[in-house]
Amino acid sequence: MSEGIKYVTDSSFEEDVTNSTKPVLLDFWAEWCGPCKMIAPILEEVAKDYGDKIQIAKINVDENQAVPLKFGIRGIPTLILFKNGEVAAQKVGALAKSQLTAFIDSHL
Repeated sequence: MSEGIKYVTDSSFEEDVTNSTKPVLLDFWAEWCGPCKMIAPILEEVAKDYGDKIQIAKINVDENQAVPLKFGIRGIPTLILFKNGEVAAQKVGALAKSQLTAFIDSHL
């Protein structure tokens, strides 16, 4: 667990994501998902690199099913960028760090 990454649950979603004062990149993941494990260290690096510009967050789709259902998550990892509580952009699948930073930069 990284100090730069917030772990979100169905019950904390509104406070952690919808009501966040800064953009939130939410990673929908599961323990058994290989590509999710591949992107995890990249998300930690990005959390350090971007500091206070963006909150990197993760939600486990096995333990929390209401939020993934609400956003129609069909494949993981899925990354959704929220700005002012609204979906600004979405990517499905593991990304290289350069792809992830380009995705974030194009929507910040």
